[in-house]
Amino acid sequence: MALTVVDHPLAGTMLTALRDASTPPPLFRLLAKRLSLVLALEATRTVPTAPRTVTTPLAEAEGTSIAAPMVAVPILRAGLGMLEAVTELFPEVPVGYIGLERDHATFQPSTYYSKLPPLEGSYVLLLDPMLATGGSAAAACTSLFAARPTRVTLLSVVAAPEGIERLAAEHPALEVVTAAVDERLNDAAYIVPGLGDFGDRLFGT
Repeated sequence: MALTVVDHPLAGTMLTALRDASTPPPLFRLLAKRLSLVLALEATRTVPTAPRTVTTPLAEAEGTSIAAPMVAVPILRAGLGMLEAVTELFPEVPVGYIGLERDHATFQPSTYYSKLPPLEGSYVLLLDPMLATGGSAAAACTSLFAARPTRVTLLSVVAAPEGIERLAAEHPALEVVTAAVDERLNDAAYIVPGLGDFGDRLFGT
């Protein structure tokens, strides 16, 4: 499994503000979107391109265009905080949704909603801001890889070593792009130091 930790001063600054417990939901949403833009840019660095010729006001110019079909799939609900960044970069991207709910006793996910466009041959951006135990991401990847995409890349704001290890074992073809790999999970399976419950902070609940 390929793991990329984005090492950029802007990403680090935004992540620090997201960690801050005093950051209010409106600012948290804005920062989450901006950091997701950085992650999405990194995740699509190696997407195939094709040559394209355009006419400028002065002359013809040779350029490129993305040549691979792309699909965005947020894991509900927290992944919605990352979706707008992807759709702004790629306005025509089809969007699928996977709803997973974690049992607070066993920490295992169960699917309550799944709606996916055709994925065969596509480059999928899976959006899940907190890679903790890896259970939700692993379950989502099982569904995605069954549809035979060319590549699946998970975008996470923060990841725990335990989640990375699980995904590497269960889905070695997966690529992960994150802003930080934190220390560990606590007894409640929250990432430490993390930034709390992403969905609650995003939506002010």
